[in-house]
Amino acid sequence: MSAQASVRAGEPHTGTGAPTPSRAGVTAPARRRRARHFQPAWLFMAPSLIILGVFVIYPMLRSLQYSFYNWTVGAVSQEFAGAANYVKLFHDKQFWNALRVTLELTVVSVVLLIVLGLAAGLLLQRNTWAHRIVRSAFFFPTVVALSTMGIVWRFLLDPDIGIIGGLFSALGLPRVAWLQSEHLALPTVIFVYIWKYVGYAMILLLGGLNAVPRERYEAAQLDRASRWQTLRYITLPGIRPTMLFTSLILTIQSFEVFDLVYAMTTGGPVFHTDTLVNMLYRVGFTNFETGYASAISWVLFIIILAVSLLQLKFFRYDDVD
Repeated sequence: MSAQASVRAGEPHTGTGAPTPSRAGVTAPARRRRARHFQPAWLFMAPSLIILGVFVIYPMLRSLQYSFYNWTVGAVSQEFAGAANYVKLFHDKQFWNALRVTLELTVVSVVLLIVLGLAAGLLLQRNTWAHRIVRSAFFFPTVVALSTMGIVWRFLLDPDIGIIGGLFSALGLPRVAWLQSEHLALPTVIFVYIWKYVGYAMILLLGGLNAVPRERYEAAQLDRASRWQTLRYITLPGIRPTMLFTSLILTIQSFEVFDLVYAMTTGGPVFHTDTLVNMLYRVGFTNFETGYASAISWVLFIIILAVSLLQLKFFRYDDVD
């Protein structure tokens, strides 16, 4: 009777009195195993992963290998050098000079870009048509290539044929050799770099400013907080994640700046604007010392990584803040 009741209930019967598993119960685990073995997401990710592997990861690993060889373009054999390139690097006066120039450019430009970008964002935060036009004017230099900007400013600052030199003469002032002076060349390059990217910093920080809840400002008005108190206790804590992102991006860009320096000064005068990437280019593509240039690139990578970690620690925040 129990077997007949089981059959009437729709359960398969094996003839031994015990019901067999349903069809769905047998095939579901198999389908789950097949799903684990094949993930369609990998098909969509495959093109990007291939490009990343071929053009990023593989060249990085090869450059790491080159840094341990006296690798020279065109040589019949490449001699293994161990850590000789890194030892040579830390005894190279040009490397320390390039590191100093890079750090000066990075620190000055990043600090001023964040300060000026934040000030411009606060002044142009309203969404009127006039503010939108001014924001567009600030952002316009960002879309132009650095090399193009460098060439344009090199002609503008030329003491003989430049427009700025002509304006100085019209005002009765002596012409200044901005890019030929050992004391003025680097500040001039930093000025042009800031002029180009201040709009970019403004747009990033403006997004953070617009994300701060309006209720906080309304509460500050009710408490009769001053503008400085509102900026210090509401605005700056509210845009801390945006400031972290902005400082990281600007720092990495500043450490890697090459085309602006190459177009304006090519590292001169007398290496006073010679950055690490400019030195890397000269060593690798002019002197064809690929192994030494690879060592420079990996030291630069380690420096950028260390500075980025310091920024992450400095700008750390809690969601409850």
